[in-house]
Amino acid sequence: MIRNDLRNIAIIAHVDHGKTTLVDEMLKQSGVFRENQNVAERVMDSNDLERERGITILAKNTSVVYNDIKINIIDTPGHADFGGEVERVLEMVDGVLLLVDAAEGPMPQTRFVLSKALEMGHKIIIVVNKIDRPDARLDEIGDEVLELLLDLDASEQQLESPIIFCSGRAGTASLSQYEEGVDLKPLFDTIVNYIEPPEGDETEPLQMLISSIDYNEYVGRIGIGRIVRGNIKTNQSVCVCSYNEPDKKYNSKIASLLQIEGLNRVSAESACVGDIVWISGTENITIGDTVCAVDTPEPLPFVKISEPTVEMTFSVNDSPFAGREGKFVTSRQLRERLFRELLKDVSLRVEETDSTDSFRVAGRGEMHLSILIENMRREGYELSVSTPRVLYKTGENGEKLEPVERLVVDVPEDSVGAVMEKMGVRKGEIVNMHPQGNRTRIEFLVPARGLFGYKSEFLTDTKGEGVMSHVFEDYQPYKGDIDRRSTGSLISFETGEAVTYGLFNAQERGQLFITAGTPVYEGMVVGASPKTDDLVVNVCKKKHLTNTRASGSDDALRLVPPRVLSLEDCLEFLADDELLEVTPKSLRIRKRTLSNSQRAKDRAKLK
Repeated sequence: MIRNDLRNIAIIAHVDHGKTTLVDEMLKQSGVFRENQNVAERVMDSNDLERERGITILAKNTSVVYNDIKINIIDTPGHADFGGEVERVLEMVDGVLLLVDAAEGPMPQTRFVLSKALEMGHKIIIVVNKIDRPDARLDEIGDEVLELLLDLDASEQQLESPIIFCSGRAGTASLSQYEEGVDLKPLFDTIVNYIEPPEGDETEPLQMLISSIDYNEYVGRIGIGRIVRGNIKTNQSVCVCSYNEPDKKYNSKIASLLQIEGLNRVSAESACVGDIVWISGTENITIGDTVCAVDTPEPLPFVKISEPTVEMTFSVNDSPFAGREGKFVTSRQLRERLFRELLKDVSLRVEETDSTDSFRVAGRGEMHLSILIENMRREGYELSVSTPRVLYKTGENGEKLEPVERLVVDVPEDSVGAVMEKMGVRKGEIVNMHPQGNRTRIEFLVPARGLFGYKSEFLTDTKGEGVMSHVFEDYQPYKGDIDRRSTGSLISFETGEAVTYGLFNAQERGQLFITAGTPVYEGMVVGASPKTDDLVVNVCKKKHLTNTRASGSDDALRLVPPRVLSLEDCLEFLADDELLEVTPKSLRIRKRTLSNSQRAKDRAKLK
């Protein structure tokens, strides 16, 4: 059976190349919204964090109808740390739209997601987006994409993929770079004519692969997947089994069946081959499971998700201010929340440690783990986290292997020297370098640990004009020691409230992170010292009053505005002997050993 009335596609691209904006226009032009309907920009980015950061974190489904053909569209994240989302949703589609920015061209994440789509044999439609940018390089982009396809061993059919020139914001597309588009009709036509319709046998027993999981307080876990063969009905009895766990097999019942129409999930009585559906009622269903007919349990193989490369230790907050601001503070609540995250995030790993109060959490990168931490603090959790660490492997010859990232930087000409010098210290190797006008694009292979804390330095070196992005390349032999941080910390001497007089004296020693009135405790980091050694400062020190007054003694003390650290900045700044205390209201960096005298004794022993 061939479903000519259906197409399943995913939109893949590097971060910020305009996937979600293009989906907005596809929805508008297909008549999903009323003419007078007030529609938010980037309507698919429904999550608060996605709206604030301007990035897509979770893959989401929508659908449009064009010439009586339903097109299921999956909008995927562009950031490398959420690659696990892309890998598994590619199982649900027959083809992909590869978006490439008309000025930036193929970037690291473009390479990563494209290689996954090519491995699965999907048909590719190349969409050159943002053609209305003043710095667009339309003549060169096609060649760069072709080089990338050749580099990734694409098949002959994939090398002859159609190219569409598009402006997602204006909602126009054309088949030639020299023609100005009017609407997205050429894009819709290409999808319908080029992407294969779903095929399968409707008369065979049911087989449906679960590629994603959602959760609802009322119905519990919801499995999202595509029907590979047969059909499915509400209240149907099914067997759930897993390819990777042969012992896993149990019978269940489909309580509800939903399909996507536009942005809404709509109840359906039945669905057949090729449909992407939401099912509830199967309580323990997880990603990679296969829903089958009861009498023929035949599990489908699931794509192997790439392994995590970075880990952190999440533990119960034990600082002097513990329990003041958080709603969930115990180890039991922390454990439940972390293991609940595993149900919907396939690229995350959580392991118990020797201590009942701490857990090792591994993910794709700092951003992957920081989004988890940010979500937890918004939900009311209070915890402390350690410095990010890379996960090493042992090679066949017993050698130590470490994760290496492919870093691409786009910098002004006068910043090239500074960037190359910093990369040299961080064991980075140049792979490629070519000028683009008055800017230069450089590709490095650099150890993942060499990128910890580099972003802020990079922005300083390039005066805020540099663009950097990186994606996991592979495991390579250990490159040697890399100094994590060249600055020390300013540490609070006592517990109390920071006052202007104490801060005024402390600001001469380095850059402060706090303002007057901020509660502090002994061992809390209140600033950064330009020297490598830590310094203890008394920010709670008040000016003693005297009975004699000199002219000018009461002049207002002027404080330099402090550096306000975001969650990512805090994780970058952390040293190995420090922890980050995360609460719904505050982020505090602290020493593992809070007592200043105890730390001095420990240092003396080491010497």
